[in-house]
Amino acid sequence: MNKPLLIISCCVLTACASTGGNPQDPLEPMNRAVFSFNDKADQYVLKPVAEGYRFITPQPVRTAVGNVFDNLRDVYSLANHAIQLEGKKSATDLLRVSINSTFGLFGLIDLATPMGLPSYKATLGDTFAHYGWKQSSYLVLPLLGPSTIRDGTGMGLSFGYSSGSWVFQENRDAAAATIVYGVASREKLLGLDETFDQAALDRYSYMRDAYLQYRNARTGFTPPASQSNPDDDNIDDLVSDDASAPVAAQPASAPQASAPGQ
Repeated sequence: MNKPLLIISCCVLTACASTGGNPQDPLEPMNRAVFSFNDKADQYVLKPVAEGYRFITPQPVRTAVGNVFDNLRDVYSLANHAIQLEGKKSATDLLRVSINSTFGLFGLIDLATPMGLPSYKATLGDTFAHYGWKQSSYLVLPLLGPSTIRDGTGMGLSFGYSSGSWVFQENRDAAAATIVYGVASREKLLGLDETFDQAALDRYSYMRDAYLQYRNARTGFTPPASQSNPDDDNIDDLVSDDASAPVAAQPASAPQASAPGQ
């Protein structure tokens, strides 16, 4: 899943998110430090660049650029759904990529969605969860933002593939594609930060609880009502079978937003 899309979905999900501690956040001191760094980087670099991109780039061009990256994410989702043995979703991803890459002019135009082919985005983190790694601790990644230990293991692959940097042989071209992807993703979030600031007493806790609620619902993990001291948790123990992790009977479907990343 793309990171900005997740952030939008999280904010929609948790208008009343709590501001207290969370047992899924045993790394809170480190996470808060990284969150503060990301906040400053966004304030002084990412947001101004995204605003400039919106100002000088016409809406149709921005939509076309977003469609190209979305098409690449469908390719990445196809690989993950195939690994998960999700036949229906794999077939849908394949049809979306085929139609948008050919008749949609290499993904510039999204023809698949109006044709009734839904977008099932999946990441390596979803694949890990599919095979049992449902419970995972919260982790804030530099520049990439909210994640978990599980999701973060595939974040580099997800970001690199979705940006299309793997297509280019020259490092500078790959870097340029990655930058464009990041700027285009941030541009779609402009305007949400004001709403976020107004809704949150503690911005870090709000984002954390929102992200965990979204990911837990998507992976089918139900946090226990009470846990022992989270400082006693062993991160390595999280990569175990889910025999000791309560799992919801039916995973909740994630909201789709048109808006980062995992």
